[in-house]
Amino acid sequence: MEKEIRLLLHLNDGLIEAGCDEAGRGPLAGPVYAAAVILPDDFHHPLLNDSKKMTERARNILRPIIEKEAVAYAVESLSAEEIDSLNILNASIEGMHRAVRRLSARPQFLLIDGNRFKPLDGIPYKCIVKGDGKYAPIAAASVLAKTYRDEFMRQIDREYPQYGWAKNMGYPTKEHIEAIRKYGFTPYHRKSFHLKALEPVLF
Repeated sequence: MEKEIRLLLHLNDGLIEAGCDEAGRGPLAGPVYAAAVILPDDFHHPLLNDSKKMTERARNILRPIIEKEAVAYAVESLSAEEIDSLNILNASIEGMHRAVRRLSARPQFLLIDGNRFKPLDGIPYKCIVKGDGKYAPIAAASVLAKTYRDEFMRQIDREYPQYGWAKNMGYPTKEHIEAIRKYGFTPYHRKSFHLKALEPVLF
């Protein structure tokens, strides 16, 4: 029997905390998505975990539950063009900033997945490596960012079906790299992501 994951709801008792996470830092194509979520004090769902460790079905079950029960949530995306301009780390952080600023309730503390962030509007924060597997608000943000991004990639797959984005979500699979070799780049591709496998295309 699978052991139930129990994530922590808070780092600081008594503070309004928002969890922040992103999805799509590694792909060659598509936007990066970021989400911020404030959960109620009594939130618990047995399926909630780091979104990468969840099945697609579990993520899709949880998304409407999180959206309904969250005190506040927001999801933002930055295009491939913005990623190329800012670089992927800065684009990811900017996405989290935008999501936090769009929350209907102002958080008193931010729980950030990963090890890098930039100060935002004087709100204290803590970076937590693999935080999406430790804290429920970060895990909830990871579920929203991942499901929103996957949904978008399926939409643009209909526009450019030859790249297989509905399956690879823009990641550098063999199929995706071969399609770039054959058909070139689209407006959704990140031109700043130089892979050795693509050097004949780039140079």
